[in-house]
Amino acid sequence: MTGTNQARSNRTVAVLGTGKIGEALLSGMIRAGWRPESLLVTTRRPERAAELRDRYGVEPVTNEEAAKRADTLILAVKPQDMGKLLDELAPHATADRLVISAAAGITTAYIEDRLADGVAVVRVMPNTPVVVDQGMSVISGGSHALPDHLTHAEEIFGGVGKTLRVPESQQDAATALSGSGPAYFYFLVEAMTDAGILLGMPRAQAHDLIVQSAIGAAVMLRDSGEHPVKLREAVTSPAGTTINAIRELEDHGVRAALIAALEAARDRSRELATGNG
Repeated sequence: MTGTNQARSNRTVAVLGTGKIGEALLSGMIRAGWRPESLLVTTRRPERAAELRDRYGVEPVTNEEAAKRADTLILAVKPQDMGKLLDELAPHATADRLVISAAAGITTAYIEDRLADGVAVVRVMPNTPVVVDQGMSVISGGSHALPDHLTHAEEIFGGVGKTLRVPESQQDAATALSGSGPAYFYFLVEAMTDAGILLGMPRAQAHDLIVQSAIGAAVMLRDSGEHPVKLREAVTSPAGTTINAIRELEDHGVRAALIAALEAARDRSRELATGNG
């Protein structure tokens, strides 16, 4: 058994709030070598608990039991539910626990203040492509988090995509860029599909053309190492079709609108952190 697998075998991890993101993490951990018997889950509905037990072989428990038994608690609830969950965990989560929060806008200080003194907290902002193992998860440590705690979080979230460590001061920007990021691309594909229909293409064909173009462009951005401007210029011939389209985008202020949209997302993340949900 490798050192990493040995460490996993000695840890009990609980996923609290096993919705789409929580289940994606759960399945990713199992594929990465975590034993189902070392994984606990919590959920509100008994039928959902039974579904997770049957599908993954994990043990459903209450939040209180999870806090008592698990070495690592992954809080995958909505931001507005975090306060109530922490109230349930506080009497039982001792200082030797690691708490990983995947809730948008919730700071490590907010969690530390509500749990035992010295509890290590790691804040993670994943995005929805974790459900297809292509997520982007941004990781920051709280005041008691050690390098081993951050590495442990990377092991968990690395099973469903890429991870990146940043100072917590950058988490609101990361939420705007990657946490909410997939929605911007879906919005763009939706608009381009409507344009394709307007130009005479059947919806299904327009959709396929746009989605494959998006996948190809993303892979080129990831693998070529080229600046996006250079890649765009390679498609943009003098007096051609692409430059006419780019001119229209610039004339309609698309670049400025995107910058304003990301600023708005960052500001909303900050509001969530202050409890203005």
